[in-house]
Amino acid sequence: MPELPEVETVRRGLEKLIVGSKITDVQLPYPKVITGDSQQFVTGVLNAEFEKISRRGKYLLLQLSNQHTIVSHLRMEGQYSVEPSDTEPYKHTEIIFGLSDNRALFYNDTRRFGRMILTTTGFEMTEVPSLAKLGPEPTEEQLTLSYMKTIFAKSKRPVKTFLLDQTQIAGIGNIYADEVLWQSKIHPKTPASMLSDVELIVLRENIITEIKRATDHHGTTVHSFSNVFGEVGKFQNELEAYGRVGESCLRCGATMIKIKVGQRGTTFCPVCQVEKK
Repeated sequence: MPELPEVETVRRGLEKLIVGSKITDVQLPYPKVITGDSQQFVTGVLNAEFEKISRRGKYLLLQLSNQHTIVSHLRMEGQYSVEPSDTEPYKHTEIIFGLSDNRALFYNDTRRFGRMILTTTGFEMTEVPSLAKLGPEPTEEQLTLSYMKTIFAKSKRPVKTFLLDQTQIAGIGNIYADEVLWQSKIHPKTPASMLSDVELIVLRENIITEIKRATDHHGTTVHSFSNVFGEVGKFQNELEAYGRVGESCLRCGATMIKIKVGQRGTTFCPVCQVEKK
């Protein structure tokens, strides 16, 4: 599933390619991509221009010139691409926005899990409740140490599971949770409330730094992620924990192992990341 760095990479691409473009036509090969009335969606976007592309957590917000905003979640395999207007739909194309400059914005999704909903600009948080529940962005400004001390102290869940909870911190998924826990020398099963202040300081710094690094590298391509230009991410070459089961720990040389934490595959070093009992 695309995580914050991948979604931010898509956002930046869309911002370069479609802002200012007018929607002149909408085709819906897979109407279920739309949450709500698909015909109302089509009517609500026609003849509007893409005015601004924002992001909140793993959600894209495509703001239109007519006071509507398309809230889009890529889920597992969703991808946007900009094509010539005469391009035929691909096997997994779900929606096509015809643009006024002889181009088209395609949304393709092999798993068909991604969803879009049309909202009123300024009321996205009200009309999409999951947006309102998101925790702070993993940035220096929003993810404060005092906030982390408060929320971690309240939970006995394994820290890996806690980091994946978007209502606590927005944007972290399986890849970057493994990464920041390895960097912080924290066992993924450690109850969140058992982390010391020092561990939280280190974890916070690693979260902020890792998300920024991954974004600067245009995200991680493990299975199928590519940006709007059809380019894969480059951060998979920088991963220190995720996907390295059976390989040597880059810090101590021990063999990395993989377990399930909250039904999610989790790779860590059994020597560097000691479980607290």
